Amino acid sequence: FSMTYILTCGVEIHHPLLVHFITVFATLPDRCQGIEFDAIALDEKGNALFFKDEYLWNGYHGPAQLSNESFKELDDIHGIGHVDAAFRMHNIDNPDDHDHIYFFLDDKVFSYYNQSLEDGYPKDIQQDFPQVPSHLDAAVECPKGECVTDSVLFFKGHDVHVYDIATKTVKVKTWPNLPVCTSVLRWLEHYYCFHGHNFTRFHPITGEVNGPYPKDARHYFMRCADFGHGGGYQTPKCSDVKIDAITSDDAGKTYFFAGPIYARQDTARDGLHAFPITRGWKEVTNGVDAVFSYTGKLYMIKDDQVYIYKGDAHYSLIEGYPKTLREELGIEGHVDAAFVCPSEHTVHVIQGQNIRNIDLIATPRVVTQDVPLMLSGIDAAMCGSDGIKMYKGSQFYHYENMVTLTSRIAQMPQNITGSMFGCRD
Repeated sequence: FSMTYILTCGVEIHHPLLVHFITVFATLPDRCQGIEFDAIALDEKGNALFFKDEYLWNGYHGPAQLSNESFKELDDIHGIGHVDAAFRMHNIDNPDDHDHIYFFLDDKVFSYYNQSLEDGYPKDIQQDFPQVPSHLDAAVECPKGECVTDSVLFFKGHDVHVYDIATKTVKVKTWPNLPVCTSVLRWLEHYYCFHGHNFTRFHPITGEVNGPYPKDARHYFMRCADFGHGGGYQTPKCSDVKIDAITSDDAGKTYFFAGPIYARQDTARDGLHAFPITRGWKEVTNGVDAVFSYTGKLYMIKDDQVYIYKGDAHYSLIEGYPKTLREELGIEGHVDAAFVCPSEHTVHVIQGQNIRNIDLIATPRVVTQDVPLMLSGIDAAMCGSDGIKMYKGSQFYHYENMVTLTSRIAQMPQNITGSMFGCRD
C-alpha cells in the first residue's frame, strides 16, 4: 500500500501495515447480511469453508478472515482475489488425492492438503480434469453409491459436467429446473445448490428438486441472531438424552433416533446433525420403537409394523412393506430394542426383560430362543466390534458379548457423553 488512510478524527496514518489492517477490518463482510458465496467445501478435517471474494468463513459461526491467512497462495502473487469453485476430493483408491481440496479460478486449479499447496500447482484445469471447462460456477464431489461411480460434478450455468474420476471422462447434463449454482456443498449424502443467500437441495444424478425450495441459508448453514435453525432443533443436555433406537449400517454410519428426529454420524470429523425422520424415511411418520441393520438393509419397527429399506445412498422402501411383526419376525407385542451383531444372522429383539433370538435366514422366521435379561426398561441397543451397548435414559450398559449380557452379573451404568451423541455435557 502506498496510500494515506485518514481516520474520522482527522489523523493521517501512513504506515502500510496499519493501513492494511484498518482497511481489511473496516470492510469485513457479514454473511448474516445475506451473501452469495463463490464456493463452499469441506476441508480434510470436516470443517465447512465458505468463500466470498478474498475472504472465507471457517465453520458455521464466527467472523470472516482473509483467505490467504489459511491458503497463502490465494493472494495477489497468483492474481487470485476469489475462487470460482471448490470441492474435497473423494477418491479412496488413490490416497495421494483423497481428501485434498481443489480450488478453481478461471482456467487454473490448485490442490491443497493441510492448507499446503501441492507441488506442481497451480495447473491448467484440463491437466487434472480433461474436458472440464474453465470459468466454473461450482463443483462438488459425488462418491460411488450416490453417483454411479466416484465422480465430481462441475457446474457452469445450467450444464453439469459429470467427471468420472477413474476413467477421466465427462458426461454433460442440463438441469434447467435447478437454479444456477454459485457454490455447491455435499453434506451427509445430501447435495445443496447455493444461489444468492438461498439454497436448494437436489438429487446428484437427476438434478431433481423435492420439497419447498429455495430456503434461506441463514436458517441452516450459519448462526445468525435473527435466524433460527431449521426445524427448531436444539442440542440437548446429555443428562436429558433418551434415544428410541440406534444402529450402525454396513458402511459404518451410525444412526440415532429420538422422537421425530434422527441424527447420523459418518465419521467424527463430519460431526453429528439432526433431521426429521421423514426426511430420510418418508413413510415412518411417528418415530420408531427399534431399528437394526442386516445385509445392507435397514429394518425399522414402529408399533406392530416393520418397514424394510434398501441401504443405498437414499433409502427406499422395499415393495410390499410395511408388514406386521408377526408376518416378518414371527412375534407380537411392543418391541423395546433390536440389534444384530456383525457377521451374524440372528436379530436379538428385546421385549421387556426378555431377549428373543430370531434366525433371519429361516423361512418362516420364528423365535429360536428366549433368554431372560437382568435389565428392564431398555430404550435402545446396538452391537458392534467393541461389544453390546444397552441404552436406558441418559445412561448405557456395556457388555463384551451375549454371554456377559445374559449372565446374572450386574454391570455398572455409564453416562452418555457429548462425544457419543453430540449432546451438551
